[in-house]
Amino acid sequence: MRPGHSWFLCSTRPDSPSGCVTPSRLTNGEKDSESGSNGTSPAPEYSGPKLFKEPSFKSNKFIIHNALSRCCLAGKVNESQKNKIVEEMEKSPANHFLILFRDSSCQFRGVYTVNPDTQELVRLAGVGPRTVSSIQVESIYKYSSDRKQFSAIPSKTMGMSVDAFTIPSHLWQGGGAGGGGNFTRN
Repeated sequence: MRPGHSWFLCSTRPDSPSGCVTPSRLTNGEKDSESGSNGTSPAPEYSGPKLFKEPSFKSNKFIIHNALSRCCLAGKVNESQKNKIVEEMEKSPANHFLILFRDSSCQFRGVYTVNPDTQELVRLAGVGPRTVSSIQVESIYKYSSDRKQFSAIPSKTMGMSVDAFTIPSHLWQGGGAGGGGNFTRN
């Protein structure tokens, strides 16, 4: 069982409307593997539709595209900049994209990818340092498609669930480590 996920038993019982049985819905005659089922009776092979699909976290390209379209670069006035960035994302072989914000007010500055060899963040489009090391990341954010906004994550660990980040203000002054002095647009 993964942390943060409630456990459930998937069932092919026709009388189970959702196909999944939570522990509170087990009847007295049913036993799960943790409560002493001997496991000798083979389960019939299920040939119906998949009831549960393992989520895929291979790419956040769609999430970043939504964030750009609905939050960061929304509206007609930002359309050409958004289209250029989306085009760069499509050309990129990267799976994971990160938005750089100017500060905690979440002003869009650029889109970055992760260099798999060095684990540095590399600017793909927009403005900001050419590269940012993980120790230079000040805050990290997750995008909520439902609320169309970013929320700060109380962590310093970069992972696949991170969609945006900020860097300390002194790196915006130029001359910071990681190529901080060259903030040109692509």
